[in-house]
Amino acid sequence: MNFYDALYPQLISMGQERWAEQLRATLPERLDLDSHGKMSGWINALQSLPELRPSHVELRDSVTIGSSADLDLAKVNREELIAQLQAFHPWRKGPYNFFGIEIDTEWRSDWKWDRVLPHLQPLAGRSVLDVGCGNGYHGWRMRGAGAEFVLGIDPFLLSVQQFQVMQRYLRDPQHHVLPIGIEDVPADLACFDTIFSMGVLYHRRSPLDHLFELKGCLRSGGQLVLETLIVEGDQETIFMPPGRYAKMRNVWFLPSIAAMTLWLKRCGFTEIACVDTNRTSTGEQRTTDWMRFESLPDFLDPDDAEKTIEGHPAPLRAIFTATKP
Repeated sequence: MNFYDALYPQLISMGQERWAEQLRATLPERLDLDSHGKMSGWINALQSLPELRPSHVELRDSVTIGSSADLDLAKVNREELIAQLQAFHPWRKGPYNFFGIEIDTEWRSDWKWDRVLPHLQPLAGRSVLDVGCGNGYHGWRMRGAGAEFVLGIDPFLLSVQQFQVMQRYLRDPQHHVLPIGIEDVPADLACFDTIFSMGVLYHRRSPLDHLFELKGCLRSGGQLVLETLIVEGDQETIFMPPGRYAKMRNVWFLPSIAAMTLWLKRCGFTEIACVDTNRTSTGEQRTTDWMRFESLPDFLDPDDAEKTIEGHPAPLRAIFTATKP
């Protein structure tokens, strides 16, 4: 099953012939049935989804595909479809309204999008790279906001398969999710108008290298949109958890706003601004029927919601925008 036939011509039109050829060679192995113990099950579940034509699609104000009436017309059993979608558990990014089925994901990613949207350079006609995109939820919202082309990258194969569930019905040749990380992207592409890196920086052992990688993908004048965990403090305040942070093993550096601003400046970005801060709430990240594992309420001190279970400052997130000169 080749999901990327429409992608390669798009990359070539952007002057990325070499990258297109590299992906043609490497993606089949990344998506091989032996690449993950559950891959064959996900592929079978994807192929067994019913043939449906959505009566309408909404991507600007939500991600809504069809309606429950479409299921009735096609004589599709709603409960059986829910069971098929649950084969892709856990659903972390969303929510999705899928033919009248509310996929209530762990994260209310729409809340983050609402915080980001007012600070974006207009996306109409722009090419976008979404780093650490998960299942592509924000990419659909970017398309709804007018982005001409959206390429998401995420190494987690389940996220890629969840994206393909939606793509099976949306059939959008201008939105793709690749099963790769930023380290797999060729250096200095300089071809994207906007780059999003949301919820990635604190997972990188070398955050400055990550910023240089993002800068290399942007064209001159392009906008970086970066969301990360932060801590309160001055320009010299950077918190490195001695062990886990909110039960996560792979959290490395949490800068203050001033320190993050300095990092961006030292990496050569201009027009740097912190445009939003937000304390993550248990309404925004929580366990649901579609993500039945532990979530934020389990990661916080039960007696003090201002602290993580380890006693560190509770998750505080900031959104930064910057420009590549």
